[in-house]
Amino acid sequence: MYLKRRNFLLLLGGSAGSIALSTLPGCVGKQQNPVSTESATSTASQSATDAVRFRPVSGPMPLPNDPRSPSEQIQAYQSYEVLDELVLPEEFEYEVIGAWGDTVGNSRFGYNNDYLSFVEAEDGVGYLTINFEYISARTWMQTYPQVIGKSLPFAEVTAAVAKSGKSGTNANALPDGDPLKTQIQQICTEALLDQGLGVITLRRDERGKWVRQPSEADRRVTGISGLSDEFTLKSTGPATAVFRKTQGRGYIDGLGDRIIGTFGNCAGGTTPWGTVLSAEENFQAQVPEPVFPDGTSAPPSQMPFFIDEKTLAGQGNVFGLAGNKYGWIVEIDPSDPLDYGTKHTWLGRYRHEAVGIRAETGKPIAFYSGCDRRGGHIYKFISRQSVSDPRDKANSQLLADGILYAAKFNPDGTGTWIPLTPKTPTDPDLPSNIWGNSILLPSPPNGGYIKAEGENSIKGFKERVKTLGDIYTGTEIEKQGAILIDAHYAANAVGATCAARPEDTEIAPDGSLYIAFTSGMPGGDGGPDKRIFKSLTDEPHEYGWIMRLVEAENEPAALNFTWQMMAAGGEPAEGGWGFANPDNVLLDNRGNLWMVTDISTSKMNQEIPSRLDDSGKAIDRSKMSGAFGNNSLWYFPLQGESAGDAYLFALGPMECEMTGPYFSQDGKSLFVAVQHPGEFGGTRQDGAIETRKFEMLTDGGEAFRQTRQVPIGSNWPDGQNNAPPKPAVVAIYRRDLDSIV
Repeated sequence: MYLKRRNFLLLLGGSAGSIALSTLPGCVGKQQNPVSTESATSTASQSATDAVRFRPVSGPMPLPNDPRSPSEQIQAYQSYEVLDELVLPEEFEYEVIGAWGDTVGNSRFGYNNDYLSFVEAEDGVGYLTINFEYISARTWMQTYPQVIGKSLPFAEVTAAVAKSGKSGTNANALPDGDPLKTQIQQICTEALLDQGLGVITLRRDERGKWVRQPSEADRRVTGISGLSDEFTLKSTGPATAVFRKTQGRGYIDGLGDRIIGTFGNCAGGTTPWGTVLSAEENFQAQVPEPVFPDGTSAPPSQMPFFIDEKTLAGQGNVFGLAGNKYGWIVEIDPSDPLDYGTKHTWLGRYRHEAVGIRAETGKPIAFYSGCDRRGGHIYKFISRQSVSDPRDKANSQLLADGILYAAKFNPDGTGTWIPLTPKTPTDPDLPSNIWGNSILLPSPPNGGYIKAEGENSIKGFKERVKTLGDIYTGTEIEKQGAILIDAHYAANAVGATCAARPEDTEIAPDGSLYIAFTSGMPGGDGGPDKRIFKSLTDEPHEYGWIMRLVEAENEPAALNFTWQMMAAGGEPAEGGWGFANPDNVLLDNRGNLWMVTDISTSKMNQEIPSRLDDSGKAIDRSKMSGAFGNNSLWYFPLQGESAGDAYLFALGPMECEMTGPYFSQDGKSLFVAVQHPGEFGGTRQDGAIETRKFEMLTDGGEAFRQTRQVPIGSNWPDGQNNAPPKPAVVAIYRRDLDSIV
């Protein structure tokens, strides 16, 4: 059932019915100090080696390329020890570049580091830009005094907020000077300080390794930059017309087109001209997501401050942050000490994951991104003007004018880009086509959203509103701004395909787009299109896919495309490749694909004592996440005899997610961010460990029992007994310091 030959090799070989790579001129991988598509293809002579230059690490299950017999696999995997360590092939080692609490400029290294970008300058110096996504509340609160060296009033505020009930406390409405408001401000200041962006300077030492070299470029852009200093963020595009409103249906912060801080910074991208794009993802946990038809935000009271032993939410409430100013793409020039970021509103407001960047001389820029929610969409921005020089920093100005589109995937492998403009007709998908049988639509004239659950509700919606311009209000530029502010729901209204938690979007040098879809299950936000995102048994699929998309005539500004799934997550016996929940992907300079996984912490290493319930019925496949062990980093050769095989390169420490992999230009250094070690278990106490039982399968489907040793909590990266777990960025090298691939 393994899909290697049927999908992957046909895809790469350009056989009938697949998406051809034509002459394969660009199958050489993404240049890690990004260049334009046209200049990258000049390196086509660097063909990928067929050899896998490392001994893969051993994961918890047999993989499809395991040469052993079923009985040998059972013997090899009947016991397994999970390690609280970044496990690499024996030929490799890693060094910590920076960890939570380290000094960065006049601030500190933040929490839950995610996307990484390394822009190399001259003389062996480079700028490492780091996203700091969110706070893992339980572990952050537990370890904050030990790591940061001071205390916060967690217990007092938790007790006070508990009296407000489950809804939390509208701290914004408390009078200034109120003791509770002051304490909440203290906690939220520190929490938002640990989010946003960071820039650190590295230099290559005499060994060829990268080490910290503080410079004037080192700085933090935090969740509260501009609140008490001059470092507000800038904004461009139509939504600025909404930001500048002095009157409206909803909340207006009075700052015009200036913005306080950035948070929820998950994945991102690096432009050929050397700037970094940071994607604001789960902003809805800190500020209100809903907006009124004029684009103004719901008031801060709609997202009150909340804290308990495992949750810290509504951090923007006490500061009166306007929700419509978060959920954007932030651009920053790491080499410019005075650049604190610009939010380009033509790129849309939604739960952004990653940015795929395509820039070619004489053609418009195409930017791709996904909305990481159940039922989220794939988006493409096309600039109005064309590129003169892909390396010219003036290209940033092109992001201020263009059109945002959302993808419509057809079951036959074709697709179209739908413009999100006032004139676009409404045409939502039928809920019956979506796993979960519902879709959220804008609700004029009062704002917010309605859940459509049947064909009649879609028919009624289309009768009430014919175009997006009938939903949103204001002048033409204000309407366009409101559409971009409400991009996810506007895309639902025009029939963009509800997708399976789209995470990364990565451009190959031949112009094709790789997309990682993390999970195909429905949820409270909606679900994916069941005609596109389904398992081999036509059911919702938890474990995700990697898709390849090719634009018509390979043109950046094309409005039609073809697509094909090239790999599926899941157990090998069920047609998967042995990984679960693909997240960030990248292409190395030899044309091979790398991918990290994002298994939910709540599911990681959870026991599977049986694959049958009490009635003898098979348990839903989506409940088998525990079989995959810790999150991991994978390598997929795209050429030669090994093409179509999956190789396990690394396993992360306990309860972590590995994110943001990024190669140095010479391919000898691989930077990786290790996010939220010990997210649920906190600090591992005195080497605590637990024995768990797992009903596993060989790659051919033969069942066997595995005994697994699972550490409780984490002490990474220090590794000392009872040391607090800390998110950190590492550089990975071969021990001989040769090229990694």
